[in-house]
Amino acid sequence: MRLLAAVAAVLGGVVTASACGGPEDACATPLGTYHISLPEGVTGPVPAFVYFHGAGRSGAPVGQMPFAAALRARGYAVIAPNGRMRPGSRFGPGWFFRDGADGPRDELAFTREVIADAASHHGVDPARIVLSGFSIGGSLVWYLACRDSHLAAAYTAYAGGFWEPMPPTCDGPVHLLHTHGWRDQTVPLEGRPLRGGAIYQGDIFEGLKRWRVSNGCDLLRADAFDTHGRYWRRSYTSCAPGTALELALWPGGHVTPDAEWAALAADWVEAVLPEIKP
Repeated sequence: MRLLAAVAAVLGGVVTASACGGPEDACATPLGTYHISLPEGVTGPVPAFVYFHGAGRSGAPVGQMPFAAALRARGYAVIAPNGRMRPGSRFGPGWFFRDGADGPRDELAFTREVIADAASHHGVDPARIVLSGFSIGGSLVWYLACRDSHLAAAYTAYAGGFWEPMPPTCDGPVHLLHTHGWRDQTVPLEGRPLRGGAIYQGDIFEGLKRWRVSNGCDLLRADAFDTHGRYWRRSYTSCAPGTALELALWPGGHVTPDAEWAALAADWVEAVLPEIKP
């Protein structure tokens, strides 16, 4: 049984609203566990970024990462689910999303559980959820959006997309910002084979075709560009009303998001969906 704290605990700038959610005390749902940190001074329902970690990691340290602190400073909660061990994996906990194969957990059902539990026990607004993730966690974001475009209000995947064979079609439309490193060699823009060619990471640009179809885009090419600052941005604006699709490239490699990315993601979300803004 959950014990609701009378006063939010403030530890190193991380605010927790109940007895669970900190690095050492994950909240539990029937299908798994998650961590959560809330912005200070929260009143009323709060919007949240749900962040799926990379391969071999966990959600425990996410609340202490610079990008999470930057999001909290803007008024967002940060929810960090924990992955599970994948059969045959050498890399520790991760996520299951490949079509046509049995997995240890239904990640879509788990994500729905996490959002509902965070809404019930932490004051998170389920209508103002942004799904994000790094590397294989970013891939999970693409697959969750593909399977249920209404799962979240927006999606901000980072350094991870579809794998081969790609889904032939996706649910939609979506609001999706994808960020990727130009020099990424772990998840290259072109994709790569793993396990001696047994599985293939997909081509990011090929994956973007699926999203253009889901969003009803008239053009194959991007038609709005911004090359100022750290990120070179390509937006697809020939799409159906109420959609948003953008690719943000930066010069780096395969590294976790930072505070500058948090600003990019939050600015983008608030521009396309002003009602999400805290």
